[in-house]
Amino acid sequence: MDSQLSDVPGHSWLGAPIDARPLFGPEQAALTATLRGLTPADWRREAAPGWTVRDLAAHLLGDFYGRLARDRDGHQEGPRFAPGETLEAFIHRINQEWVDTHRRVSPAALVDTLDLVGAQVARFFETADPDAPSLGVSWAGVDPAPMWLDSARDLTEFWTHRQQIRLATGHGTDPEARFLSVVLDTFMRALPHTLRRVDARVGTQVQVRVEGPAGGTWTATATATATATATATATADRWSLAEPETGRPAATVGLDPETAWRLCTRGVQPDTALARARIEGDRRLAEAACRIVSIVY
Repeated sequence: MDSQLSDVPGHSWLGAPIDARPLFGPEQAALTATLRGLTPADWRREAAPGWTVRDLAAHLLGDFYGRLARDRDGHQEGPRFAPGETLEAFIHRINQEWVDTHRRVSPAALVDTLDLVGAQVARFFETADPDAPSLGVSWAGVDPAPMWLDSARDLTEFWTHRQQIRLATGHGTDPEARFLSVVLDTFMRALPHTLRRVDARVGTQVQVRVEGPAGGTWTATATATATATATATATADRWSLAEPETGRPAATVGLDPETAWRLCTRGVQPDTALARARIEGDRRLAEAACRIVSIVY
């Protein structure tokens, strides 16, 4: 999706901003239609490790309420970090607590509530300031993140959970390009953070190409901050998606859309993605790019 948004100073290395705002309403409608089409047996199928379709729907409701409470309503109460708890452990704990609490809620009640609250979430995002500082996006290595990235991250989460429900109930990934193109574009904003510990000379480029109408090309360039010596032989200390392509990437990874989104969400492991990928150039750099994770994992 082409964006007309201006970038936030200091975040140019994330690449051109993404405008996911118009997609929250259609994504919510697609989720509601998916859930209303399920059979009683479908709700009991496993959609994610340890979670049924009903559990995943309850988790989405928690996401919806959390966003509205925190960002629309300024509500400050809620769970807190336990002593020594990591972000990943905290998120997994509170998600499980929410799901456990809502096991008494029927599928029909969940769908009705998701429909009601999800529409409010869509309206919130449609009017959000994309340049405002917002929640950090840990897998992109930015905190605080600009709202355009935070909101796009939420769209990818909603979309991914809908695909998990579809896959659990015998349906394939929704191929709708208007969703998938934005999802893939958002996921690829993890590339600079993924490559942050990879040794490379300044100017080295690693490219990921995803085929098809929802695909695209993302090029991460090894760069040096002002504190580093930016010479032709200098070792980079960061990577950026904002640099122009030189036409000579050191490594190129070609993926099909299904493998790409599943890799970013750990639906498939890096070794599996590498076996499916079309790799050109430096395999070390290609392998590093395939360690991309675009979720809290």
